[in-house]
Amino acid sequence: MSESAVLHIKGRVLVGPDEVRDELWVVGGRVSYDRPVGARDVTTVTGWVLPGLVDAHCHVGLDAHGAVDESTSEKQALTERDAGALLLRDAGSPADTHWIDDREDLPRIIRAGRHIARTKRYIRNYAHEIEPEDLVAYVAREARRGDGWVKLVGDWLDRSTGDLGACWPRGAVEDAIAEAHRLGARVTAHCFAEESLADLVEAGIDCVEHATGLTEETIPLFAERGVAIVPTLVNIATFPRLAEGGQTKFPRWADHMRRLHASRYETVRAAHDAGIAVYAGTDAGGGLAHGLVGSEVVELVRAGLPVNAALSAATWGAREWLGRPGLTEGAAADLVVYESDPRADVRVLTAPRRVVLRGRVVG
Repeated sequence: MSESAVLHIKGRVLVGPDEVRDELWVVGGRVSYDRPVGARDVTTVTGWVLPGLVDAHCHVGLDAHGAVDESTSEKQALTERDAGALLLRDAGSPADTHWIDDREDLPRIIRAGRHIARTKRYIRNYAHEIEPEDLVAYVAREARRGDGWVKLVGDWLDRSTGDLGACWPRGAVEDAIAEAHRLGARVTAHCFAEESLADLVEAGIDCVEHATGLTEETIPLFAERGVAIVPTLVNIATFPRLAEGGQTKFPRWADHMRRLHASRYETVRAAHDAGIAVYAGTDAGGGLAHGLVGSEVVELVRAGLPVNAALSAATWGAREWLGRPGLTEGAAADLVVYESDPRADVRVLTAPRRVVLRGRVVG
């Protein structure tokens, strides 16, 4: 489309969970609900429309072995885009992907800098691996490097016990989160197990990734403190395979991972029912393929979230949480068009008909 071209979207535009319109116009790359006067170069697209999807936990610039080159990062970003994920919350990457911000054809990214982990307590080549006395300094560094988020590794396999264990003392986490907040950044943490959750929440954390270890005791605490979760259920599905691989050397860890997997749907449903904000993220970019956010929404519905809540976790609610607009008047036109109503069957999210990024049809 040329800069002067107008895109006319007809059908059903899901502006919000309770607001549906019959059409919108894209003029100068921006959303308008007023028919432009005298428009001549008009392209019409029909279907069911949502704001560009949000993958609230992925990793552009990362694969199973660490940082990747720009060509691979580009392919990852394009895969997300073509799946309709036009806003990515990159939850930790050792690669500098700021060059993507200059590409009009690639999704928008909100970065959390590089993971911060305890020494020898995370995947090799992923994180800054440090000790607690250095945590505040590294959090400050990544707060300045990221786009308003910092990512901690809250728990991991502790070889001394053979099971998942918390990585940070309470005092170190409190000081680090306070420093991030002073610098205007929010803090999230990778957490599989139960042990670290209360300390992190009471220390002021803003979000927890995975959160498979939520219990009857910690769910009310999350709800009271307004701490969000990003369950990454498409990634949690890999737990049985991981457990099988570690069974011989770390049987306690393997059994724990299986239990967390078995209760995953119940945990997410209980969190939602308690009023905890739940957002859709895939954990793509490590050992998992990109472009799976539609499948994550399907998983949230399987877990028991109402359809509108699951959709909001990847659209309206997620964009508001991250401070980015949806299909509001004058907003940049980032939207996805589907063949049928995603409220009737969320599986339609896995097959976009058209993808519009910055007002241009890109897929």
